[in-house]
Formats: sequence, C-alpha cells, structure tokens
Amino acid sequence: MKSHQAVEYGKPLELIETATPEPQGSEVLVRVEACGVCHSDVHLWEGSFDLGGGNRLDVTRGRTLPFTFGHEIVGEVVALGPDAQGATPGERRVVYPWIGCGACATCSSGEEHLCPASQALGVGRAGGYADHVVVPDARYLFDAGDVPVGLAGTYACSGVTAYSALRKAESRATGRQLLIIGAGGVGMAGLAIAREIIDAEIWVADIDPQKLDAAREAGADHVVDTRDAEAVKSVMKGTGGGAAAAVDFVGAESSAAFGWNTLARGGKLVIVGLFGGSFSAPLPFFPIKSVTVQGSYVGSPGEMGELMELVRSGRIPPIPVETRPIADVTRTLEDLRAGRIVGRVAVRP
Repeated sequence: MKSHQAVEYGKPLELIETATPEPQGSEVLVRVEACGVCHSDVHLWEGSFDLGGGNRLDVTRGRTLPFTFGHEIVGEVVALGPDAQGATPGERRVVYPWIGCGACATCSSGEEHLCPASQALGVGRAGGYADHVVVPDARYLFDAGDVPVGLAGTYACSGVTAYSALRKAESRATGRQLLIIGAGGVGMAGLAIAREIIDAEIWVADIDPQKLDAAREAGADHVVDTRDAEAVKSVMKGTGGGAAAAVDFVGAESSAAFGWNTLARGGKLVIVGLFGGSFSAPLPFFPIKSVTVQGSYVGSPGEMGELMELVRSGRIPPIPVETRPIADVTRTLEDLRAGRIVGRVAVRP
C-alpha cells in the first residue's frame, strides 16, 4: 500500500510503501479512488489551531508519526473482514469518517461525530491520502450513486458539515434571510444545499471577488464584499434590519464579527469554520437582541444519510472540484492555506 504520510508536522508529506492491510472482524478494505483536501487537514498537518491572543490548540497528542491524513474518501470495496456485513466487493462508496467508540452515551444518541473518544479517519486513524483505507464497519459506507468520483468524497466532510450547520439555522432563516459567510469549498457546498432545503433569501459574503462571482453564478441572491467599509450597513439595509440567520464557514475573528454585527433581533449565528482566533461580544446584547451563537462540528451519521439521499436524487447541484494526482497533495495543502483554491480539490492515487 502506498501512502503519503506526515513524518514531521508542517513539512512535505512523504510517500511510504507498506503491506496492504487485511481487514479483520467487521472491517472493510476500500481502494481509494479520490480523497478531498479539506482546510482542517491544513491545521492537522501544521499540528495546531489558532485560538487567538497568541494561543494555539495542540492537535498532535495521541497521534504517532508517520501518519496518513485525509478524510473525504470515496472508493471501491475490495475486501471484507470475516464478520463484516452490509457491503459487497466492487461497490463504490463514500466513507463517513467521523467514527466514535460506538459504546458511549454520545454514540448511542446518534451523535457519533461528537464522541469524546473519536477515532475519525484521517484524524485519529489512518486516512485517505493513500491507495487503500481500512474502514471499521460497513455502516460507515454510503452509496454515491452516479456522482463523479472527485466530487463524491467531499460530501463526507464539506457536504455533511454544511448540511448539519444549515439544519441548525433553518428554523430562523425560513421565509426570511440566510447569510453565508465564506465562499470557499464548504461555503459553496452550503450555498448549493441551502438553495434546496431552505426557502430563504440567500446572501453570500467573502473577501475574494472571484469567489463572490462563483457564488453569484451558483445562485446567491446577493453577494457582499466584506472588505467594503459599508458592508455591514449594506446587509442591514438590504435585509431590512439584519439577517435572520448567518452561517460562518470561515471561523475567523473578522468573519464571526461580521456575522454578529449583521444579525437581526432574534437572529442566530452558527460558527462552522476553523480558521482560528477568538470571539467576544457585549453580554447585554444577548438578551437585548435575543440572539443565539452556536457551534457546529461536521455532522452525524443520520445527517450523512439524509444528505446522500438528496445527492443521489440529483437535487444538490455540484460544487467546483478540481482533481489532482495524489503526488500533489502537499502542494494542494499549501495552496489551500494560501487561499488559492476556489471550490474543492480532490487528489487521486
């Protein structure tokens, strides 16, 4: 098996060849056809998240290098362990990577993605920057239908992350306004999904004119450049007093502040992105404006199933996806860190 692994945080990934694993118990061996490159992979590769104020969250603990990142995986089932059920060799499947212990109260409640003992693929267990990956159980495999291979794997992270966040904003935004902050890969997935599941006037905000053009072409009702000094006023005026709901797909200090400053009374801000920094707001404004600020982390297995049903039905328009050879994975991480990517990139072995 060939894997592109991190041997030192922040340094180029190295090609390492090992024996292809044989699935044990309920495990399923999947031959990777493509793996999306996610912005959270950049932080994992760097080894930390920015917490603002010069503080950083160390995410290297519990992981031994060399390690294989990559969690937006689609591939062909090639072998099953002796106890595996629910999969057949030759099937193409999207891999749900947010795997928990399967035994705690959180997992039992259906929120396996929030398990305190998470063993997510590409985060705690070897992931998809390789030609094969071992999946613990066939219940983490979802039918991709006839979705192009480069696009399919992105639904396991950017897709389900956007879907889960939008469901949290849906009740406030329906019949009113939804503000999407950030038109990168996850934001564009959010726009595509929002147009299908939420009946709302959709605004998209970003600092990049090229990304705003892409959002406009993808069906945004309004776009706003947050570099404009009048951007907040423009949203407040255009929405008649603020957006009913805002989803921040960037998660930076400036993007969260923009979302907060453009909320209507009774509005809801859902923070999804992990760019980093800190967030502060005057406490009296919470009761005075009756606003809600909520975090959203990826999505549950149930939400993944709901999303893939929509995808297979053809109701979710595709986002821009560029495919690159897996040998270019380090360059792709660098491009993503520098903001040079519109839409999504998937690497292929």
